[in-house]
Amino acid sequence: MRCLHKQVTRSPLLGSASSRRMEIMRIVSEAQELDQAAVDRSATVMDSNPPFFPTYKSLFSSRGSMNDEAELLAVECDLPLVDLGRLNGKLEAKQCKQDIITAATEWGFFQIVNHGVSNSLLARLRRQQVKMFRQPFKKKALDFSDDSYRWGTPTATSLKQLSWSEAYHIPLSSANKLARTSTSRCVIEEFSAAMAQLANQLVDTLAEGLGRDGTYIKENCTRNSCYLRLNHYPPCPLPGEVFGLVPHTDSDFLTILCQDTVCGLQLKKAGRWVTVKPNPNALIVNIGDLFQAWSNGLYKSVEHRVMSNPHLERFSVAYFVCPSIETLIHSSALPAIYRKFSFGEYRQQVQQDVRLTGHKVGLTRFLA
Repeated sequence: MRCLHKQVTRSPLLGSASSRRMEIMRIVSEAQELDQAAVDRSATVMDSNPPFFPTYKSLFSSRGSMNDEAELLAVECDLPLVDLGRLNGKLEAKQCKQDIITAATEWGFFQIVNHGVSNSLLARLRRQQVKMFRQPFKKKALDFSDDSYRWGTPTATSLKQLSWSEAYHIPLSSANKLARTSTSRCVIEEFSAAMAQLANQLVDTLAEGLGRDGTYIKENCTRNSCYLRLNHYPPCPLPGEVFGLVPHTDSDFLTILCQDTVCGLQLKKAGRWVTVKPNPNALIVNIGDLFQAWSNGLYKSVEHRVMSNPHLERFSVAYFVCPSIETLIHSSALPAIYRKFSFGEYRQQVQQDVRLTGHKVGLTRFLA
């Protein structure tokens, strides 16, 4: 902010009253400009956020806290940390793979460093992401040619079913349709390619831990079925009443998450919610429902959520390893916990449950 005060040297030849009057008028004018600039900045931020209150007015009229379910004072934890650089050494590679398998079995979540995705690429993606969410709300749906921009929870019938967030859901097959800028398109393309390579490396290791080959997953989880999700969680004035993202598990094989330094992500561990401590140097990996079924329950798809924040906004990017809808999911282990099902069947059941009950039921619908 520029300083409004300035030392004035008066000339004895000039009328003092006239000089003072001109100086006061200048200061008042400059102050008004600064005030208007502040108002404009505030309006820009307000115009960019979705209209949660007007849209979900009926839900807010019957407000109620999340009670014990929220556990706002959840214990903070460090996820298992795996250095993928160890995969390059013959002596350390075996232990590194075992660390990944153990984390997927015991936690369902883990962090990775030396993952091969450059910090400069992550920084460029974050800058483009912020620009996309900073534009006026009415323009966001124009960034893609389809319905990629989403916000809130259209099916919510209570506050605990509402997610105070907005996102761009970007199928990789349509990433080149990004309309806003060529810069955004290029960064998203580059990031997607890096994520695909990293995901294949993780899939191979996790499949090896089951005594299986990762080729089936990689052949069915291609650019035509995987997608990115750019997330933005605006400050929420009702943090104890509304989630940033409601509790859920991921309906995919694997998710790779890049988040900022604002706390919010929580997962369930031993029946309790714990807060994931942000690590700016790591990416987060979590097992999805399909990998849990494919591993016959060995790898865990863990329930997680994002808590809202009254003061700070939060950004994250998730890469989802999803198959084509006709891909069959089944375990080679016997006895099988889950029956054989297609991804299309699973997704349809999840959507039906959310529509009818307000929440996802998931794999329990597919027990053998």
